Amino acid sequence: MAHVHDHGGPAGRSALAVHRRPLTIALVLIAAYTIAEAIGSLLTGSLALLADAVHMLSDAAALALSLFALHIARRPPTAGLTYGFHRTEILAALINGATLIAMATFIFFEAWERFQAPREVRGGAMMAVAAGGLIINLVVLGVLNRGRKESLNLRGAWLHVVADTLGSVQAIGAGVLILVFGWYWADPLASVLIGLLVIFSAWSLVRDSVGVLMEGVPDHIDVGAVQREILAAPGVASLHDLHVWSITSGMESLSAHVVVEECSESDVLGEIRRRLSQRFGIEHVTIQLEAEELGDCRICPPAPGH
Repeated sequence: MAHVHDHGGPAGRSALAVHRRPLTIALVLIAAYTIAEAIGSLLTGSLALLADAVHMLSDAAALALSLFALHIARRPPTAGLTYGFHRTEILAALINGATLIAMATFIFFEAWERFQAPREVRGGAMMAVAAGGLIINLVVLGVLNRGRKESLNLRGAWLHVVADTLGSVQAIGAGVLILVFGWYWADPLASVLIGLLVIFSAWSLVRDSVGVLMEGVPDHIDVGAVQREILAAPGVASLHDLHVWSITSGMESLSAHVVVEECSESDVLGEIRRRLSQRFGIEHVTIQLEAEELGDCRICPPAPGH
């Protein structure tokens, strides 16, 4: 029996360090304008602005939680947590998604009351405040955009801001209708639309976070293709107990039992690792080799460095 185990820890920790700066910039910008939008909501009487302010507050909380998760994830593994704290990032993403859904529920409740008894809203001031929020959100989206495909945690923060950006657009549209036509019901209607956007953005985040925590196969990896690639390696007869999962964003892992055809000097382990790395980007690999026919044959150990 032979075994290879390659950790991708240093690369993961480097990626976390890169993500900290955009999250910090985004947090400062969002937190500053949350206060401005909350004051604007009080002055204009707009529920849409209040919903947007609550959303921006949840954005700030999500960004702060994401930064905290990045800090914790950098801590080294312990005897009790041998994978380290990388999944703190996934837990933060799951909490972000759940927060979005809770916030949408609050918006729906408030909007229902406004539909029953529409309140006067200062449309012009509402538009001005919402436009300021839109500008801030667009800047933050630009800051977070690069890293959102590499980190589920960063993607969660990005989705928060996307939903808030669309919410600002809805608030501006409602302000136009109120200012031009006096349609005060446009304010709670915009709030409902914001809530629907929030739930839409939260669903995929919660689904993907739960998928990682349940150790599901990453969406971008085809297990059948992985199996065929391993079987194509010279000297491999068959394999079983193949498992592919994510430890955290960008850190996929694989384990399998590989049956070799015969005892040879060929570096079966090294070849399998090379194929998995080049085609699927899987670096964290655990392979157990088994002889096709037990007897005097012994599986040769991997070459030094593997």
